[in-house]
Amino acid sequence: MDGFTAWLLRHVTDQDAPGELARRAAADPDWPEQPDRLETFTEHMKSGRATQAALQDLTDAWVRYASR
Repeated sequence: MDGFTAWLLRHVTDQDAPGELARRAAADPDWPEQPDRLETFTEHMKSGRATQAALQDLTDAWVRYASR
């Protein structure tokens, strides 16, 4: 099974919030691969001073990922 990052990067051309998040992740050389937990990605984005909207996009994308 692929992790969240691999799943997210498959959406890089989407013109929606997960696509925007995917482009952000693709451009971030420090974007985490593991551990595959929402907290990992949330903390990374918070350390980069992500907006509340960006953090909500992450949570929404995670829900989509987890429900697949």
